[in-house]
Amino acid sequence: MSHLDATRPAPARLPLAFLVGQSPEGHWLAVETHGLGGGIFRTCRDALHYAAGETGRRPDAVRLASAPLSLALVR
Repeated sequence: MSHLDATRPAPARLPLAFLVGQSPEGHWLAVETHGLGGGIFRTCRDALHYAAGETGRRPDAVRLASAPLSLALVR
């Protein structure tokens, strides 16, 4: 590692953003756009509430999906 690499600031963590929409089965989903998280919800309102809370209610951090969404469950 060169001296220049050691003084370079670490990259900022990307801010959270969510897509909210329905799965092909009709469940409401909030899916983090970087693939880091999300959830399944009973209503659109519940999904929006979760996503807004996770993003600190930042403007433009939560969008409604125009196509069906899926949520990958990993172990």
